[in-house]
Amino acid sequence: MGVLSIIGFLTIIIIVLLLISGRVTPIIALVLTPISGAFIAGFGLEEIGAFFDEGITDVVHVAIMFIFAILFFGIMQDVGLFDPLIRGMISISQGNVIAICIGSVVIAAIAQLDGSGASTFLITIPALLPLYKKLKMNPYLLLLLIGGSASIMNMLPWAGPLGRSASVLNMDVTELWRPLIPIQAIGLVLMIVLAIVLGYREKKRITKEYGSIAAAAAIEPDLQIGKETSESIKTEPAPPQSKKLWINVILTIAVIGTLVWGVIPAGLVFMIGVSLALPINYPKMQDQMDRIRYHAPNALMMATIILAAGTFLGVLTGTGMLNAIAEDIVTVIPAFIAPYVHLIIGFFGVPFDLLLSTDAYYFALMPVVEQIATGFGIDSLSTTYAMIVGNIVGTFISPFSPAVWLALGLAGLEMGRHIRYSLFWLWGLSLVLLVFSIIIGLIVV
Repeated sequence: MGVLSIIGFLTIIIIVLLLISGRVTPIIALVLTPISGAFIAGFGLEEIGAFFDEGITDVVHVAIMFIFAILFFGIMQDVGLFDPLIRGMISISQGNVIAICIGSVVIAAIAQLDGSGASTFLITIPALLPLYKKLKMNPYLLLLLIGGSASIMNMLPWAGPLGRSASVLNMDVTELWRPLIPIQAIGLVLMIVLAIVLGYREKKRITKEYGSIAAAAAIEPDLQIGKETSESIKTEPAPPQSKKLWINVILTIAVIGTLVWGVIPAGLVFMIGVSLALPINYPKMQDQMDRIRYHAPNALMMATIILAAGTFLGVLTGTGMLNAIAEDIVTVIPAFIAPYVHLIIGFFGVPFDLLLSTDAYYFALMPVVEQIATGFGIDSLSTTYAMIVGNIVGTFISPFSPAVWLALGLAGLEMGRHIRYSLFWLWGLSLVLLVFSIIIGLIVV
C-alpha cells in the first residue's frame, strides 16, 4: 500500500473518530484533519489553497440552496401552513389506534418538509404523545413511526443526506433527487402499511391488557397534559396569517414544482421563494428581519458544514488520496465481492447509523466506496443510491443524531429501548426499499 493511500486512510479514520467522539464540531474535523494530512504528504500552502478553491466551487451551490430552503420552510411553518393538516389528522384519528398510527406517519411526513428532524419532533411529539398516553399506546411506537416517516422524507434535496451526497459527487442535488421520488412514494406507502400492522398489534395488546380501548382511555381521565393538548389543537384559533393560507399554499406548490422541473438552480428557486414569502406574510421590515434571524442559526450551521466538506473533499481529491485508496483497495478485494460492494454497504446501511454519524457516513465512507465501486465498473450514481436508500431509513435511531435526543427528551424515553424497539422494523424497511430500487433500475446489480 502506497504512502499516499496510508495517509488518506489515516485522515479518514481520524475524521470518523472525531465525528463519532462528538468532542469537536464537524467543521473542525473536516477542515483541519485533511489539511494536516496534505502537509504530511508533502503538499504546500499554495497547493492546498488550490485544492480548497476546487472543493468550495463544487459545493457552494448546495450551501446556498440549504440556507434559503431552511429559511423558506421555516417561514411556512411560522405562518401555520401545515397546521390545518396536522389538526385535521389528529381530529380524524383520535380514539382509533390504527388511525392514530397512520396519522402519525402522515403528520411526520408533512412536518419533515422543511428537512429538519428537530422541528419535526417538536411539532409531532407534543401533539401526538398525549393521545398515545391516553389510549395506553407504546410511546416507542410513536418514535418509530415518526422517525421512519421523517427519514423517508429526508430524501428531499434540501435535507442533509442528499446535500452531502451531491457534494461528494459534484452534481446538482435536484438531479440526484428526482430518481428517488418513486422510492419516497413507495417508502411512505410501506410506512403506512407498517403503521397498520403495528397499530393492529398495539390494539390487540391494549385490548388484552385493559379489556378494551375504551376501558384503557377511561383510566386516569383527568390526565391534564393530554386533555389540554388535544383540546387546544381542536379549538386553537386560526393564526393571524390564515387569510393568506392559500397564497402560501400556491407559493409552496410553485416552489416545489419549479424545483422538480429543474428549469433554474435550486438555490435560486428558494431565494425567490423566501423573497416572496417574507413580504406576503410580514409586511413590516422588522418582522421580516426577525424571521430571518430566528431561522438563520439552523441555515448557517448546515451551510458551514457543507462548505467544510467541500474543503475536505477538495483536499483529498486534489492530493490524489482518494484515488490512491481506491486503487490499493481494489487490488485486495476478492473478485467475487467487488461487483457488489455498493449493495453490501447498502445492506448494512442502517447498522452503520449506530456506528457512524451522518457526516462520517457521507463524507468519509461514501467517497471511498464510490471510488472502489467505480474501479470495478459500477456507476457512481448506483453506488450513491444504494448507500442513501440503505442508510437513510435509520437516520432517527442513530445516537449521533441530535434530533433523536431531542425526541427522547420530549417523550421521556430511553435511547437503548428506542433502538431495540425500532431497529428491526426500520432495517427491514430499508432492505425492502433496496429491493424496490433494484427492481425499478435505480440501483444496478
